[in-house]
Amino acid sequence: MSGLTGIVPILLTPFDSNFDVDFGSLRIEVDATLNTGVSGIGIAIGSEIFKLTPKERREVLRAVVDQVDGRVPVVMNTSAPGTAPAVQLAAEAAEAGASRLMIWPPDFFATGPDSVIEHLSAVAEAAQLPIILQDVPQSPISPALALKIAEEVPLVDTIKVETNPTVAQVSAMVDVVGDKLTVLGGAGGGTLIEEHRRGARGTMPFASQAGVFMAVWRALEAGDEGEAAAILEECILPVSRLGFQGADMFYHVHKTLLCQANVFRSPRVRPPTAKIDDVSQAELEQLLKRLNTQKVSQI
Repeated sequence: MSGLTGIVPILLTPFDSNFDVDFGSLRIEVDATLNTGVSGIGIAIGSEIFKLTPKERREVLRAVVDQVDGRVPVVMNTSAPGTAPAVQLAAEAAEAGASRLMIWPPDFFATGPDSVIEHLSAVAEAAQLPIILQDVPQSPISPALALKIAEEVPLVDTIKVETNPTVAQVSAMVDVVGDKLTVLGGAGGGTLIEEHRRGARGTMPFASQAGVFMAVWRALEAGDEGEAAAILEECILPVSRLGFQGADMFYHVHKTLLCQANVFRSPRVRPPTAKIDDVSQAELEQLLKRLNTQKVSQI
């Protein structure tokens, strides 16, 4: 098994007052994330890639690849509902320097397992890069299908599990795929400890908390679940609880964390986005004060 393991944070995309990409802040985010010791860096839905133009997607990826400079793998999400656009995105990602792709199956219509394998085979042939499958609620991947994909599309070597209940899905996935796929957790990383017990070999959280996730991961790998749980419950779960209250509030929460760390100049979220109500804003301010007193660095 040669898949990606460890903590592989997803970058957030900073925007300036014109809602253009703030590449200066992006490069600072990359360095701050790498300084925590992560195993890789990703660009995906957490990066608002669905709000970027095709040109911006390429420019963001090239800037990240340039800043990473080969220190860790760079993962690019190239999911698309059609095979032709998915192939184009994958080829462009390979040309721009991505180390790996991350893809969920076509989700516009359920067209069956054979079509999923054909789709992934076309993408793999176009890019010739290792692929992380993404098992998401809008396009779930059963353990049996994951195993079949791994057997028929050799470049697929990892799966990120995000369908609910994630802990049970990780357990089922590990039991079925065995050593054919490396299993990672997702969905914000709040159940990393439970997933690790069941065989998950890492997770892909927001880059804004790369430091605390690395602290949890090191404790888990050292066999100290008590230390891992203490950090997760004190530093990660309060952020997750607030961020997932509704709509896309998690973008606002995690970008504000990066502003507090002097990584981003602004917490702007590119439209469309839901405005934070006054109560939630007060809760966010209280959370920031609490996190500021903790000993473990967020990033």
